[in-house]
This record gives sequence, structure tokens and C-alpha cells, in this order.
Amino acid sequence: MELAHQQAVTELDQSMTKNGVTVKLTSAYFDGVAVSITGFVDDGVEKGQNEPGEVSFDVNYGDGQGDRDAWLSDRSSTVKKVKGGYDFQWKMNYPYETIDENEILPVTIHSINGVKGEWTFDVPLQQEEIMRTALDQSHESKQDGVTFHLKEILTGKASSSLVYETVQKYKDDDVRIKKARDEDGKVYGFGNPTVLSESQEEDGYHRTIRVEMTKPASAIDSLTFYPQVDVADPKMEQLLDQDGFTLKSERLGLKLQVNEITERGNQVVLDYKLLGLPADLSKDRLELLENNLQYELLLVDQDYLDKIDPDNPFPPKHHGIRKNTVKTIEGKTAHFQSTFELDGEEPFKDFTLENTVLQFDFSSFVSAKELKPFDISVNN
Repeated sequence: MELAHQQAVTELDQSMTKNGVTVKLTSAYFDGVAVSITGFVDDGVEKGQNEPGEVSFDVNYGDGQGDRDAWLSDRSSTVKKVKGGYDFQWKMNYPYETIDENEILPVTIHSINGVKGEWTFDVPLQQEEIMRTALDQSHESKQDGVTFHLKEILTGKASSSLVYETVQKYKDDDVRIKKARDEDGKVYGFGNPTVLSESQEEDGYHRTIRVEMTKPASAIDSLTFYPQVDVADPKMEQLLDQDGFTLKSERLGLKLQVNEITERGNQVVLDYKLLGLPADLSKDRLELLENNLQYELLLVDQDYLDKIDPDNPFPPKHHGIRKNTVKTIEGKTAHFQSTFELDGEEPFKDFTLENTVLQFDFSSFVSAKELKPFDISVNN
């Protein structure tokens, strides 16, 4: 509403009816980073599957298809009951680096509350003028093998964002800026990042990121950035053809000590300890460990190891098990048992211990590492 008063939105008058449900798009806003689309759906949607007052859209934007649609990664939606139907608003971050002068965003709604149809619209995105504050400063965290290059702050009427590049030694580490603080103590938060480009160069892996941030004060001289990293430790694996063994993480100082492997009919039970964790695990920390252990111990037929997609690492059907049931034997020593059901939801055909590999990912058992904060000057 505030943006409409500022005449910052493009008024739309696009309407379509399918299977007794009418959708009308009413306005669009785009400042180069944030996109907002508002609309109305009539009460024909109440014949769908949702509870009264709930409205959900199965929708894609641009050329995206299904869940791989880049526009869906940071989308939020609000719905408000009004006379004759519901007003709604979608908020998204522009997912690409470059912007066409006359950007048209195709919108396809596949179903609403389970009512199927193809409601299609072409939404013009007229970019509002934004202010660019050049930063162009770098900071190197030598100990952690990460360099930050702060590029610019973009400020529009509805949003602000920070653009920066990381150069990192390890490709899969999730390096990001957690928060910032100006010289007056004001704290700036950041949203979900949009990765604009990635490449491998001689000095490491480069990643350019744009992330929504709290709108900066009108005049600031400096910002202190607080970065952190989630370390991606390589997965370890071991054939189950021996009674016990120990897996060691490469970068996190953790170990998985497997004490015993038992095959009981259609169950396989692993008895093990996690070594290297902080002493005196809290109840909440122990519950988190149990939850993660359900999914981080993967059994897979060694003949099918090369069939696993690294970007979607599920075991091949009938030749692996991803989920297990975890029992804590002794919390203070991180001693657990995991039971795999060979004929459960993920049946494992032709299972033998001698031909099965245990894969284990240590990465989810440590918290993000806080890196040393660093200062940069801001030239307004």
C-alpha cells in the first residue's frame, strides 16, 4: 500500500477464469532486487482441498519448471480474506545478475487449493531507480582460506541488498555474511542469498552473491561484517565386511567409531560412538544429533556407488537405505545404535554385509564457524 502511494508500482488489470476460479493480478513492483506481485482470487477457490481461509498456489515464474524454478528459492506469500475472495501478495528476489530493459515475467499458476487449471499471465517488471553505493574493498581471512570482496549496496524504495564475492579454497563450503553493524551500533540482518555467478579460477572458487539486507541508515561511514562458514567435509565410506572400524573426518576433528555390526533377520544394527564432540552434550544438542544420525548413515550396494547423483544423493532404489532408527545408549559418551530395516520403506534387495558400504557425512554434526569480523569504509 505504501509503495502504491509512492506511485512505485505498475498497475495491472489481468484476469483469467479456469474451472470456476477467477484470478486477477493487480500490481507489480520491481526495484532491481525485490519483486512484489499482488492479486485477487475469488471465493470459487473454496471448493478446493484447503481448510477454510487457506489459499495455496502451485505456481512457476519465468521459464522455470517445477521445484527447480529459480524464482521459488526465496519466495514468500501472504493472503488476506476480503469480500468475495482473497487478496494475495507474492514477494521474491530477482534471481539473475542481468536485467532486460523491458523485463516481462511469465507467470503460470498450475493449481489453486488443488483446483487444476493453467492461469497464465505476462507481468511487466518496470525497474524502479535504485541508489548504488560502491564499496569495492576486500578482506582476506588467511587462516580459513576465504577472501571477501565487497562490491556495492543497492537501495530501492522497498528493499536494500549487498553484493559481494567470495574466493574460497573449498568449493562446497557455505561462506556467508551473518550480520553487519555500523559505527552507531545499528545491526543489519541479511536474507537468503542469491548466487549470481560461480567459477573456478587459479586462486580458488569464486562466487558472487546478492543478498537482501536491512535498509542502511542515510549516512554511515563504516560497516563491520560478521562472516561465518559451514564446512563441507568430504563423505567417508567403509565396506561392512569387518566387525569394527573407525572413520575420520578430514577437516572437523571428528571420528565415527563403529564397535559392532549385527545382522538380525531383516535388520542391520550398527553400534557406534561419535568422537570429538564437545563434552557435556545438552539435551537439545543430543536430540539434534539423534535426528541427524537418522539420515547421515547411508548403506549402499558397492556396485551402485557410482549411480548416486552428488547433487541429489539418494541411494539407488532397492540398493541402499538412507533412513534408520536411532537409539541413544549413553548420551555423555555419544554412544548410539542405528537400526536399518532391510524390508522397510526402502527395501534393500540381495543385501550382504560383504558387499555393502557405509557412507557417513560429518558436516551436519558441527555448528557454523564464526570467522573474524572485519571493517570496511562506506562512501555515500
